[in-house]
Amino acid sequence: MNDDLDEGWRRLAWWSLWASAVKSLAVVVGVVAGLLRFLMGRDWPVGAVVAVCAAAAMVVVAAVVAYDVARLRTTRWRLTPERLELRSGLTVRQHRSIPLDRVRSVNLRADPVARVFGLTVVKVGTGEHAAEGTELVLDPLSRHEAESLRRTLLRQDERPASGDGPLAQLRWSWIRYAPLSLWSFTGAALVLGGLYKALNTFGAKRFAAEAADGLWDWVTARPLVAVPLILAVNLAVGVLGAVLLFAESWGRYRLEREPGRLRLHRGLLTTRSLTLEERRLRGVEISEPLLLRLGGGARVKTIATGLGKADEHETEDAAALTPPLPRALAWSLATKIATIPAAPPSPTASGTGTLGRPHLTAPPPLTARMDVPWSTAGAGGHGPVPGRHRASGHGATEAAGPDAGGLGMDALVPHPAAARRRRIVRALVTVAVLAAAAGLASWLLPWQWSRAAVWAIPALALPFGMWLAVESARSLGHALGRRHLVTRQGAVVRRTIALDRRGVSGWTITESYFQRRAGLLTVSAATAAGKGHYDVVDVDRGDGLELAARAVPGLLEPFLVREKK
Repeated sequence: MNDDLDEGWRRLAWWSLWASAVKSLAVVVGVVAGLLRFLMGRDWPVGAVVAVCAAAAMVVVAAVVAYDVARLRTTRWRLTPERLELRSGLTVRQHRSIPLDRVRSVNLRADPVARVFGLTVVKVGTGEHAAEGTELVLDPLSRHEAESLRRTLLRQDERPASGDGPLAQLRWSWIRYAPLSLWSFTGAALVLGGLYKALNTFGAKRFAAEAADGLWDWVTARPLVAVPLILAVNLAVGVLGAVLLFAESWGRYRLEREPGRLRLHRGLLTTRSLTLEERRLRGVEISEPLLLRLGGGARVKTIATGLGKADEHETEDAAALTPPLPRALAWSLATKIATIPAAPPSPTASGTGTLGRPHLTAPPPLTARMDVPWSTAGAGGHGPVPGRHRASGHGATEAAGPDAGGLGMDALVPHPAAARRRRIVRALVTVAVLAAAAGLASWLLPWQWSRAAVWAIPALALPFGMWLAVESARSLGHALGRRHLVTRQGAVVRRTIALDRRGVSGWTITESYFQRRAGLLTVSAATAAGKGHYDVVDVDRGDGLELAARAVPGLLEPFLVREKK
């Protein structure tokens, strides 16, 4: 061990033993509850029960602390001019290292107990999938050491990026958007489920069952009073839970630019700090769930390489850059992030981009109509497109809207009427299937009231399905900005994607039988960021192929042919 320290190896923060002892109290509560449940059914004196529970608690705390001592003694890390290294493992020793030039993100996290003892967990990522073992975790370091390591890994000095202030900072007025989520309607059920589980752990299952039976008897005896009251209590508990969750997750929220990177800091009790390199950014997403959209709100998410969907201990999406906030502010912030100046080409790239392609330049403008249509000859499609089609140039016209970066979000091209017809037909077919099932059920069920009740399902599905079809068709749109391919879709959750065209590594052209009959297809842009692909759904065949060809010049042309008259 001394030789390791002489070679520059460092230990983790030893006073994390105190934090481990405090956290072990949560395990102690469960163990003591189980012992009480076991011993209360026997004729043990109270003193003996207390002594056994106290001894069990001491054993649990000692075991947790002993494990942590062994972990700290066998864990070392060091930072060299070339790489960050970590040695760990009790029974199986591991030696992992990350080259410093591959470090893409540094995530700092401190729960309330760790904050009390001045500790921070550091997660260093390389921009690849965590499942491949490319994330290195130092658990824990001192707060000062963690911040110093973050700055060193990201090659950042102490000077602020600029005097313009943060990109976004929490306004507590945004908390009004917190109840506009499903949590407001399901929060009470989750609380009751957790309470029932806790009572069962403490041996009070009989009490919980009696309470549930009494509540059911009261509801069946006075349904006109009980049902509205229960719904009101459920809504109140859900709203309160949503507000508290917003406050804990997004308290002290701050999004700011540092030299070459974005830094997100948030958390009221558990602090979270994520640093993201700007060169990893491949676009932004504006998410508008139905309730939030009706309330005039939206959220901004990043599309970046190697960013996981959710952290192990997080309920929030790791890609979320903002809490729910006003729609206008979300669009303004998304434009600022998406139009951050692009990083210069890597000196090892020899002037080429993805897959050896030349770096993207703006394509020449299109004419109003093209006399020669496009057709697929490969590129993930389904062979040559039968028939002739005249492609309208407006479907891929490069948007140059008022936004400085030319995102084109305000100039989305609507999709053809055939896309709406497809959705309406699907809704009607679904309702017809439900009606047939309801008719069969009403013929088989023996109870008169159930025969009428089953018809409520297709009756409710018809207006909802029609609304969903119309709203989904209205949400469809696409555009081609100076740097970004923009696509929008979704009814219940409407998502607007602005994908950096230089991050597109390939195209998949999908054309089902019904799409082919309607003259539509789906264009999917493949990328190493986000979910891996982003779709332009049910776009006109000519417009979709032209959009893909213009978005990344030179990538799709070998798979396209012009059909002559």
